[in-house]
Amino acid sequence: MADDPISATKPDWSREIPLRWWDPSRRLLRSLRAYESLRGRRSFWARLVRARWVLSHRFWSVVTQAEIPLGTKIGGGLVMPHPNGIVIHPEAEIGPNCLVFQQVTIGTTGKRMGAPRIGGHVDIGAGARILGPVTVGNHALIGANAVVVRDVPEGRIAAGVPARLLDPGQTSA
Repeated sequence: MADDPISATKPDWSREIPLRWWDPSRRLLRSLRAYESLRGRRSFWARLVRARWVLSHRFWSVVTQAEIPLGTKIGGGLVMPHPNGIVIHPEAEIGPNCLVFQQVTIGTTGKRMGAPRIGGHVDIGAGARILGPVTVGNHALIGANAVVVRDVPEGRIAAGVPARLLDPGQTSA
């Protein structure tokens, strides 16, 4: 999708800036980013500040009811308009400039070990589940309540249970 204005490789950090004090999803991301920026530093002050960000992360996790562990690999520019119920496995990888709606699960299954790898500028609809060692390509769309257990190529749409690939111009399953 050459005409797409949102990059799949270069993070747009402005998408994560809190717009006001009560901006739970962006505050949660801020605590994740701040904690990560102090990773590896061992001074007393760094540990103290890191502990502050851990408390902030716990607070905003409770407020949003999102389960996004510290240390999760998330590219910059993530947007979560309604972060309620979002669950992301600690080994999952999410590319830059993604959009994740409420009640999304990005995790593993009991049968196939491995966590999902989500490309850049992927939009994930409400209630979607992306499970197992699958790869979702850049600029893909995951429909609401879709259950993705197979790879989704770049620029494609996945919808349904289990998710089927749709052509970008196709409107019904």
